[in-house]
Amino acid sequence: MSEKRTLTKDKVPLLEKAAFGAGHLVNNLLPGSLGVFAFFLLTAFGMDPFLAGLLGGLPRFFDAITDPIMGYISDNTKSKYGRRKPYIFIGAILSGVLFAVLWQLNPDNTQMYNFWYFLILSMVYLIGNTMFSTPLIGLGYEMTSDYNERTRLMGFSQTIGQIAWMIVPWFWVIIANPDLFETQAIGVRQLSIIVGGVCMLLGIMPALVCKEIDQANLSNRDDLTFKNIAKNFKGLLKGMAQVFKHAAFVRLCGATFLVFNGFQMVASFSYFIIVFYMFRGDYGLAGTWPAWFSTISAVATAFLIIPVITWMANKWGKRDAFIVATFLSIVGYGLKWWGFNPDNPWLMFMPLPLMVFGIGGLFTLMMSMTADVCDLDELANGMPRKEGTFGAIYWWMVKLGQGLALVLGGLVLKLVGFDQNETIQTADTITNLRLADIFVPAITAGLAIVVMWKYDLTEEKARNIKDELVKRRGEL
Repeated sequence: MSEKRTLTKDKVPLLEKAAFGAGHLVNNLLPGSLGVFAFFLLTAFGMDPFLAGLLGGLPRFFDAITDPIMGYISDNTKSKYGRRKPYIFIGAILSGVLFAVLWQLNPDNTQMYNFWYFLILSMVYLIGNTMFSTPLIGLGYEMTSDYNERTRLMGFSQTIGQIAWMIVPWFWVIIANPDLFETQAIGVRQLSIIVGGVCMLLGIMPALVCKEIDQANLSNRDDLTFKNIAKNFKGLLKGMAQVFKHAAFVRLCGATFLVFNGFQMVASFSYFIIVFYMFRGDYGLAGTWPAWFSTISAVATAFLIIPVITWMANKWGKRDAFIVATFLSIVGYGLKWWGFNPDNPWLMFMPLPLMVFGIGGLFTLMMSMTADVCDLDELANGMPRKEGTFGAIYWWMVKLGQGLALVLGGLVLKLVGFDQNETIQTADTITNLRLADIFVPAITAGLAIVVMWKYDLTEEKARNIKDELVKRRGEL
């Protein structure tokens, strides 16, 4: 157990934690809703599968460019309102409004009209969403400089963020319910307005309530003007190069890519196994079991796993907590072989408490450790602090993993012989599907443990860095 007590000045008040958590709820609800709604591009709006795939993939290339740029802009902004909060406030409003506008499609329009409408609006939406999410992540890294309080803050925010994943699985049921909406297209359009409004209201909370780092201690920031655009671009590239020179941060990105990519690659497999193995391809019998499986996973993550992870990190250190949590998730993946039982559907919930240790521990610990690396970067490279840049690059790795997982997940389905046009899958296909559902995330999680094994930014080292930075800045 850490012997260091968190100073009062380093504690984040509960209201600020809740407001920061509201931002994370939005950060999960928007992409989660986007993933569900994207399915209805095919069924509700008649989009060709290839074109629908392009609409899912092309905006990610654009996103990969805007994230680092927004991180650099946020790091170097000089404003009496702060360098994060103005963007969060405006970005939350734009994200909510543009998400609703994005889905105001009409199935009576031509396919190419809907394609170009959605593609162009996706790019515009991503600008607003990047303006919101990238400074929000940077804000979290600087809300406290205490080693353990950082983990508590991230744990609290991730708990609130998991509420999104308790809600999102039910969007499938709501949109497709003929008693609620006359058509799926109407369901998508109306529900998107509700989601956008909720995200807009919750998204502005961090900007109104949370406190930023004292700007009086920040120096050496670039002047963001059109006149200096060439110099600013060089500053962006220099900052990104400095970020990647930190071996500790590279390990965090690598481990995150492996755990998240492995998890996402087979995320949809549970749905297929429940429907085609446990209920013999009968969607009526499967009913809401898949939705409940996802919802209970989020509930277990929020209210069981994240508090345990936070305790483990404060007792054993963040690296060891990550290794233990990831190992427990591997055990959970293995238990799915017995959990998915056609004779007793309730057993599907048996592996969940162990399985969700992986994702539950991942973002709680990795975001806390990234905040520690931001201190290390200031010690090595001086001002300006680069929380926005670190956050942008870290989450770019997450998005890259997610995009790659979508492609590889489809490839794995094809390799195991899954036929989407058949109600009854062959015995070999079901067996191979179940094995892939276990071994893919287990192997990537094991590799993540190897990557993090020599992570050396310990609590003692992090506290020494903090003390040195306090002296250097001349703070009390």
